[in-house]
Amino acid sequence: MSDKIIEMVDVSKWFDDFQVLKNINLEVLLKQKIVVCGPSGSGKSTLIRCINRLEEHQKGKIVVDGIELSESTKNIEKIRAEVGMVFQQFNLFPHLSIVDNCTLAPIWVKKMPKKHAEEFALKELEKVKILDQAKKFPGQLSGGQQQRVAVARAIVLEPKALLFDEPLSNLDAKLRRQVREDIRELQQELDVTTIYVTHDQEEALAISDKVIVMNNAVIAQEGRPKDLYNNPKTTFVANFIGDANIIKARIETRNENNYDINFGGIQMKISSNIDLKDSVSIALRPETIEIIKEK
Repeated sequence: MSDKIIEMVDVSKWFDDFQVLKNINLEVLLKQKIVVCGPSGSGKSTLIRCINRLEEHQKGKIVVDGIELSESTKNIEKIRAEVGMVFQQFNLFPHLSIVDNCTLAPIWVKKMPKKHAEEFALKELEKVKILDQAKKFPGQLSGGQQQRVAVARAIVLEPKALLFDEPLSNLDAKLRRQVREDIRELQQELDVTTIYVTHDQEEALAISDKVIVMNNAVIAQEGRPKDLYNNPKTTFVANFIGDANIIKARIETRNENNYDINFGGIQMKISSNIDLKDSVSIALRPETIEIIKEK
């Protein structure tokens, strides 16, 4: 049995003449925690919205839990039963109580009896620390509380994968940090496959096993947060993941994978498995700079 839960092969998407995804290839393993990050307009939200057919891709193949996403409504329904989603906007029904918002999916998708669905929903509300608000309506809750309800509604179906589309962007900075920690804790507790979209690099580094950086509709680089931070492949990734001073340098000599470089009159030795040309860009991280007083 394959350990892949989601697979995207050469996936492309256009909005009219504008291409928002360009030949995306991505594998997501069972229980993996992935963050997709990038600037606005990079294609990150469109990528996850294609996984459960909220957006239709025009080229390539998407497979979720062994089911290929096609025009068949049965396939789409099966995939949506396996994939929960938390949106940037909370999308709660204002006329329904919190517990009723969370019972809709079990009743309609899994045909669960209402009493059983309510019992199940209350357990999920307890997990996200909002059980005491179960009888209230969305308009009576704060933004952070509504986001917790949105998470409970997504996990009530016991999905094999959870998609988060910038779920914290509507919260203030202090609350965002708290809810982010709650989501990370919930990820570990549920041990469920997660794809989390954000433009916030701090979020990306805090809650992921693997980071995918997108830029201009393509995957610029993917890997463990530490690897992307220490070994960015492009100046864009170096700038986007963490703080860095980008400096142009000139290669003066080379011995196999060892180089002598010069920038601003400063000589430095570096090693690289990449075949470097005459000039390079150096990303200096703040913590790697040491100031020494001259004797």
